Amino acid sequence: MLVPILLFILGFVLLIKGGDWFVDGSVDLAQRLHVPELIIGATVVSIGTTLPEVLVSATGAIEGHGGIAYGNAIGSVICNTALISALTFAIRPCKVEAESFRVPVLFFFGAAAIYCGVAYATGYFSRIVGIVLLAIFALYIFYTIWNGKKKGLIGGETGESSRADAPEKESPLWQTILKLVVGAACIAVGARLLVDNGTKIAEAIGVPETVIALTFVALGTSLPELVTAVTALVKGHSALSLGNIVGANLFNLVLVSGMACLLGPFSIHDLSSVQIAGMPVSLVVDIPVMLFVMLFMTVPALKRGKLTRPQGIILLSVYAAFCAFQFIYS
Repeated sequence: MLVPILLFILGFVLLIKGGDWFVDGSVDLAQRLHVPELIIGATVVSIGTTLPEVLVSATGAIEGHGGIAYGNAIGSVICNTALISALTFAIRPCKVEAESFRVPVLFFFGAAAIYCGVAYATGYFSRIVGIVLLAIFALYIFYTIWNGKKKGLIGGETGESSRADAPEKESPLWQTILKLVVGAACIAVGARLLVDNGTKIAEAIGVPETVIALTFVALGTSLPELVTAVTALVKGHSALSLGNIVGANLFNLVLVSGMACLLGPFSIHDLSSVQIAGMPVSLVVDIPVMLFVMLFMTVPALKRGKLTRPQGIILLSVYAAFCAFQFIYS
């Protein structure tokens, strides 16, 4: 038990340092390209912090553990929104740039509509579903870059003209890239150490595997988002944190789930024997909670242009209730 505990602590240290480097590199990149932090957060940072989910879900799918891939994706969206994001604006309420925030939100709910349609209509996530979800991921990246260029947020006259206002001493490009690469690597390795050894610790004290997938593994793979969000918040880059959370949620549905479906198709009905009113518990609790927390965070933010402390407190309460339900009902 001593070795897993030591490796768990090492993973936590790697996550903290990796998150620090990754945020610094992302901010440097945003300033160098004259791209709004929200866009950088919703693309580059989100891909980097979603790597643990991709690795864990892909491994689970290849090894035939569809429950790990499925529970990890949904659990991570809930954790990102109701714990990580809620924690940041419960501590420090922030304003939202609705125009930039709207696109990843619309993409998320568009992907969620397809995801839920498959889940409730057939319950079987085939390779075709995986290809569709990955196509949405590619479309989102393409649209974000295209829209940024169209509005002059990436390059263009606006970008060049604003370069004169940039600080005289700009860090070399190789340093920015090194921060991003090393930071992402530390995040991925750290998360893996936390998940693997944390799972061993959880199993040693008798926590069921299905609960581990939706709570412990989801929390473990979402720790990069937590570290990145807290680091960005401390450094005063709340837009980067928010863009990262929404982008990571979208990527959990389209990239993580899409990759898992492509590598190892699975049926929801085969993942758990626990049912409520004759339906798998996932269709009655997990997916509805995922949709609720995202709606509760995004709709008021788009309407009022800000995220408030009461919203954060309510979302944190929902997450606590969700975790309690998983352990009690299992």
